[in-house]
Amino acid sequence: MTDPINSRIRGRGKRRKPVSGRRRATTFVAWSAGALVLVGGSGLGYVYFKLDGNLRGVDINAQLGRDRPANADNGSQDILVLGSDSRAGANAKYGKDGGGARSDTAMIVHVYKGHKKAAVVSVPRDTLVDRPDCTDSAGRTVAGQRLAMFNTAYEVGGPACAVKTVEQMSGIRMDHYIEVDFTGFKRLVDELGGVKITTTQAIDDTKSHLKLAPGTHTLDGEQSLGLVRTRHGVGDGSDLGRIQLQQSFVKALIEQVKSIGLFSSPKKLYDLADTATKAITPDSQLDSVNELIGFADGLKSLGAKDVHMVTLPVRYDPADPNRVLPLTEAARQVWTALARDKPIPASATKDSAGDKGPARTVVETAATG
Repeated sequence: MTDPINSRIRGRGKRRKPVSGRRRATTFVAWSAGALVLVGGSGLGYVYFKLDGNLRGVDINAQLGRDRPANADNGSQDILVLGSDSRAGANAKYGKDGGGARSDTAMIVHVYKGHKKAAVVSVPRDTLVDRPDCTDSAGRTVAGQRLAMFNTAYEVGGPACAVKTVEQMSGIRMDHYIEVDFTGFKRLVDELGGVKITTTQAIDDTKSHLKLAPGTHTLDGEQSLGLVRTRHGVGDGSDLGRIQLQQSFVKALIEQVKSIGLFSSPKKLYDLADTATKAITPDSQLDSVNELIGFADGLKSLGAKDVHMVTLPVRYDPADPNRVLPLTEAARQVWTALARDKPIPASATKDSAGDKGPARTVVETAATG
């Protein structure tokens, strides 16, 4: 198995086109899905049995076969959460399909043994990695590529190729896969009654259509979507800065779900579960109500303060500022820590471009940190 971090053969050198609204919208999907994964035991699971028809799974294991990292079997869990930019159905308002869906946001959620703590590693979509040969959902072989953008894995080979790429770069077997729909999660925020955040400075981004004064706000679904799309209105205008905003937002979303008292309103509980199950496509081991309830029940004790969020350690590509490259040794520290079910050391991210910049302090929540 090749080491994509050490490889340095130049891939296609095209500069990235300006990011469209439809791609920015996908960032909301994956971060919100991460929140759903982490707060699944808050009560939603208890009404999922009424909503089994909403779930449609994908059989990742059948497509990947035996060429995978060994199962750690140490009580921890690793889940790949992706947001796809499909324009089907209600998502059409965010733009037209460009010939194939991509996963422009990816999170590896590691739930530690005992399920009292979790770590989330965000992989920037423009990270250059070695994409392995894959088998797509139709059984066709898709050739790998050296130093391809990470988000092309889903585009060319679907969910299984995205999982295989993550497993190759990390050396960690993914126990589960969850794909999410941003329109559904915009509705989820509205069902929750909004998400409360505090901004430390004004945000005025004409691209994401979000304008907020400094202070405390309760964001509805559209505003939440605008916040996690925001890039030009804060910080240095980079995608890495936008990830920092998303990390703050997902903590606020977790806190919101934990605080609203779902059992006080059966209708609210049902509506939330209905919206959530329509918004996700899980792997085939989570595509039934009973399986999803069991999975969610194991996460019910997690709160936002129990979740450590980082970005994969990267540096800007000197040959193309629109791309980033993993910091070899730092990235290895991250994956080694998770493989051993240990906390990610601070030293792993201290020199990363993803851990710098003013965007990190723009949004505050009760669980920021």
